[in-house]
Order: sequence, then C-alpha cells, then structure tokens
Amino acid sequence: MSTDEPAAFAGFPVAGLDFYDDLEADNTKVFWTENRQVYFDAVRAPMTALLAELEPEFGPGKVFRPYRDLRFSNDPTPYKTHQGGFVARSQSSGWYVELNAAGLRVGAGFYEASGASLARFREAVDDDRSGNELRGVVDRLAAAGFEIGGDRLKTRPRGYAADHPRIDLLRHRSLVAIRHHHNNPAWLHRAEAADRVREQWRQLRELVDWIGAHVQQPAAG
Repeated sequence: MSTDEPAAFAGFPVAGLDFYDDLEADNTKVFWTENRQVYFDAVRAPMTALLAELEPEFGPGKVFRPYRDLRFSNDPTPYKTHQGGFVARSQSSGWYVELNAAGLRVGAGFYEASGASLARFREAVDDDRSGNELRGVVDRLAAAGFEIGGDRLKTRPRGYAADHPRIDLLRHRSLVAIRHHHNNPAWLHRAEAADRVREQWRQLRELVDWIGAHVQQPAAG
C-alpha cells in the first residue's frame, strides 16, 4: 500500500468546523500559520479521504486550494472560509461537497456556461422533450430537499418569450442543486458521512447526466 494513499475516511472532526469558525473571525496569515496543522489534519485530510472513498463510483476528485484569488476582488482576506471537493463529469460540471463552519454542503450542477455551452443549454431547455426532462429533474430534486440555484438573468434571455413555459430555467447561466446540512449533525463526525454524501450524489446523478448530454463537453482526461 502506497504511503501517499489517504487514510480511510472516518468523518470530519469537530476541530475542522471550529477551525473555520475561528478563521471567519481572524482571517489572517498569523492565524493560518499558527493553525496550519489543524487545517491539514481536521479539514484537508478528511476531505481527501472522503473523495477517495467515493472515487470508485463517481471518479477521481479534486480538493480545492485554501487560498482565495484576490486578483479581481475587493475583499482582501487571504483564505477561503470553506473547503470544497469536486468530481468533474464534464467541463465546468460535476458533483460538489463542502465543509464550512456551519456544517456540510452537498451538490451538483454546472457552475459556468458561456458562449456555445450556454447556447446549447438554452436550446435544450427550449426543446419540449429535453426541457421537460430537466423540469422533472429539478422538481424532483427540490421536493427531495435540494435548493435550486445558480447565476440567473433578472429578465428573459434575448430571443425567448416572457411567457415561455420554462422561462425560469432559461434565465439560468449556471444551474446547481445544493443541500445544506447545518447545526453540526452527529453523523458528520463519523464514517457515515460518506454514505450520506454518496446517497445524495446518486440523487443528483440525473442532473449531472442531463448536463453532460445537453450542455457541456466531456472533461479532459
């Protein structure tokens, strides 16, 4: 067994949530330097282990860097106040999981569509067959407790009637379904958390599949 292979996932320690609670109050290099090992032990290592456990079913995942991109931001704080993990299914789309001070977020969708991919999305939503298929997917996920979100136009996109039966979906420039697990649920700190994420990613598979079929190009291998 390789020494680089992550340890078995056993849940996210309470120290991981406490780390982000403190980081929100003191987002400085001094705090980060003093608590760097807490981040690696209680946040990054468990997230890496979680993605490794889910990999056989969903594919290899990526653990995002903890540093904020400050190039185009007016917010000078240097560190993200959450840890995200992502499994790409196609360009700009796939499954997502995030640890933060409040708990866990589980979701999927596409986080960016521009140019040709945005045109494909709108064409697929406009088409009665594929558009109604997406409507069913979104409605089922909402009924299951997922919050439907994403970047949306405030008005109708050019070329589509305001009374289009799926105008709410046509306004999306990104489309995600997210479920929040706040209030520090006990299962978050046990290996059971992997089963929870796996179950919800399975629920989200039909959204990811629809996006892969109608919107995005396959992810680079």
